Amino acid sequence: MKHPAMNSDDRRKFDALTTRRWRQRLLSWYDHNRRELPWRQDRDPYRVWLSEIMLQQTRVSAVLDHYCRFLRRFPTVQRLAAARESSVLAAWSGLGYYRRARMMHAAAKAIVKQHGGKFPGGIADLRALPGIGRYTAAAIASIVFNAPAAVVDGNVERVLGRVFGAGLAGEPLWQTAEALLSRRRPGDFNQAMMELGAVVCLPRQPRCSICPVFSLCATRGSLQQVKKPIRQNRRDIYYALDRRNSSIFLVQRPKHASLMPGLWELPEIPISSASRPFSLTVRHSITVTDYRVRVMRGPVPVQSRGRWVPKTRIPQLPLTGLARKILRQAQVI
Repeated sequence: MKHPAMNSDDRRKFDALTTRRWRQRLLSWYDHNRRELPWRQDRDPYRVWLSEIMLQQTRVSAVLDHYCRFLRRFPTVQRLAAARESSVLAAWSGLGYYRRARMMHAAAKAIVKQHGGKFPGGIADLRALPGIGRYTAAAIASIVFNAPAAVVDGNVERVLGRVFGAGLAGEPLWQTAEALLSRRRPGDFNQAMMELGAVVCLPRQPRCSICPVFSLCATRGSLQQVKKPIRQNRRDIYYALDRRNSSIFLVQRPKHASLMPGLWELPEIPISSASRPFSLTVRHSITVTDYRVRVMRGPVPVQSRGRWVPKTRIPQLPLTGLARKILRQAQVI
């Protein structure tokens, strides 16, 4: 049965019958088709929280290995709270956006100190923790504690925009998500909405033929999100890879640096100092800049301030993503 055409006044709501159909079809599809992800094995608040923080601005495929390794190193919130920040950053290395790790470490300390090591179940208490905003608080509260709180991420926004044929944003978007939410299974419903956007209602080529709620969609996948293309800047940068016995010369970014403070990297060298042939070229992108990274093997400039780090110690350091990429390609780690 096709859903009747909606006028502008109906775009942000379904009637009661259609809402029930939406919930039933979506939850039935999720029960039979959801991906088996490690943080879905139970409703442990620490594991759910860790997955939600890691998944911010990062794809599921890129998170899986990091998630398992992080849990092996810090299996409980108490272990995370007791760890040194450098150890947390080292375990996070490769995921990027290191502020997430620092905020997570601070939140773990607050949970242990202020809540006796137990996650608070209330939205307000969760949002009071460092690094937890509206979305993350709603996700944890609904998935772990069955709280009737809707979530809105990029996937949910895309699904609702197509379903109602309107460019929803801000508070109306959250209100629309709340109106559709299953009060009986809020955690599963939220995950089903995000799953639908992640594997079916794709940004460029939605898989409408397998969508469980296709007949209730106003646009049938035709609503495209038009975004102005971002012009990428191109830049060449140069680094030195200096070996001495079984050690590599590394430098640490200043603790007060605005970008990746305290992380370790190879020493950058000016092009005027790069007199030797480059032995390695790496491509690296950060936001709107594409870097061509040239790596020269040999002594670092005398003014470089750093220290020699044994190769066996390097994997335990919080490295920048670029440093990790270079050292892997050079087969150092």
